[in-house]
Amino acid sequence: MNKEYEIKGGGGVKIWAGEWGNPDGPAILLIHGFMQCHMSWQLQLDSDLAKEFRLIAIDNRGHGRSDKPDDPAAYQDGQYWADDVAAVIEQLALDKPVLAGWSYGGLIMLDYCQRYGCDNIAGINFVAAAVRRISDDLFGPPTIPEARQQLLSDDLPDRIAGTRAFLRACTAKSVDRETFETWLAFNMLVPNQVRRWLFERELNFDPVLEALSVPALVTYCTADPLVVPAVGEYAMARLPDAEASIYQDIGHSPFFEDSARFNTELAAFVRRCG
Repeated sequence: MNKEYEIKGGGGVKIWAGEWGNPDGPAILLIHGFMQCHMSWQLQLDSDLAKEFRLIAIDNRGHGRSDKPDDPAAYQDGQYWADDVAAVIEQLALDKPVLAGWSYGGLIMLDYCQRYGCDNIAGINFVAAAVRRISDDLFGPPTIPEARQQLLSDDLPDRIAGTRAFLRACTAKSVDRETFETWLAFNMLVPNQVRRWLFERELNFDPVLEALSVPALVTYCTADPLVVPAVGEYAMARLPDAEASIYQDIGHSPFFEDSARFNTELAAFVRRCG
């Protein structure tokens, strides 16, 4: 890591951000998914991408090293999510970054575009990303019903069991023990009430998708049980200037499961975005 920052985000919430790579290169802002943290992107941050690009990875509010306010509005009001992204761009002086958002990160990017437009960004990579809502019709097993109930439980053993099931669903093949333990550790940093408040959002971003004025890359995977392939198809049907990258037999984490391909495609997309 080159530097780390404490960003004053929406409502004064402290957002942790780290910087890797070439400080003079085009900027990529990496936005992780539900219950994750910036460490999800380790195979990007420690890759050849760092030679060419300025890489910024944040911990979303309620996650990792960022503040975790005990207030449902802090997570359910999209203005706060939008303000967090805008604050990172402004306070780190990012010059038209490309946004890359995984899973729940898709909703955060759309929160931003809905309220700030696209003038200050160069493009968007939707990475196995939700684009509408986190309800049952876009989320398949095993997160619901039993594992999802455990995931959001007040009971700690249940919550750990649900988190394990969720993480197993994040890849098509099992990961090594050390990696799984690391993921479990930072997923458990997200309080149970924050998990519930995130899930309770019901969103319709169709007008935002249809009006998106920057290039978009929609990365989705045929073996993803969490944000199913139909979500990628849904996004492609509504985005005016988008290309699709479909990963066969890959689960919910293409940037981890096939990092070489993902990094190559992200670099090429950023270059096309100028």
